[in-house]
Amino acid sequence: MSRPDPGDLFDMTNRVAIVTGGSRGLGLSIARILAAAGARVVIASRKLEACEQAAKLVASEGGSALPIACHMGEPAQIRRLVEETAKRWGRIDCLVNNAAVGLRMRLVDFDENAWDKTLNVNLRGPIQLMHAALPHLERSDGASIVNILSIGGIRGSQSLLGYGSAKAALEHATQSVAAELGPRGIRVNAIAPGPFRTDMLGVGGAELEAEMTSKTLLGRIAEPEEIMGAALFLASPASSFMTGAVLVVDGGVIA
Repeated sequence: MSRPDPGDLFDMTNRVAIVTGGSRGLGLSIARILAAAGARVVIASRKLEACEQAAKLVASEGGSALPIACHMGEPAQIRRLVEETAKRWGRIDCLVNNAAVGLRMRLVDFDENAWDKTLNVNLRGPIQLMHAALPHLERSDGASIVNILSIGGIRGSQSLLGYGSAKAALEHATQSVAAELGPRGIRVNAIAPGPFRTDMLGVGGAELEAEMTSKTLLGRIAEPEEIMGAALFLASPASSFMTGAVLVVDGGVIA
């Protein structure tokens, strides 16, 4: 029996991974670590210029990245994202559904347009991407889907009715799709992040950051790079016998 090589467990060489919301924050960190592990990464986000800048960063670190503009609330753009990826690299092995809108909403100020936008991007978009990419994932010998949830979908909040509801529904979708696609050899897992230092948290200002910091057992906000380990684990062969699972990365907020 040969000596196990830890590097083999996390090897993504020649795999093709689509990372939505990949131009900044958690998505950019995930794109960087997948590229560092050998994957060819598609960085998808609404603004092409931001995707191009992120792709240049990945390239400067020795990785391979393709920037594609895609609004996850627009079905036609999602289909084009899959088509362009397959045309460029001939395969799709991994999806990371990270793109999200964090519009704050309470019941007392419910707005139909905001509700629809939140569910379209945070829930319908990931499901449509999984559907569009399915023929390619079925041809992979190690396909993996990683959906980015939120602890806001696990625990209620006074101001995240739309966002939290969408993320809770995406958790259910993760488990349902895992059950459906498991027999086809496609793994579907999720990460539920807590407070990370991203633009979404920054919208709430210093008051929200202080509140979230006080709720963590570790007494701090996470840096975007701290999502890398969980994301690479679920995307790679290291988690080959995991599907339908949710990894909580929240510094102990819901412990």
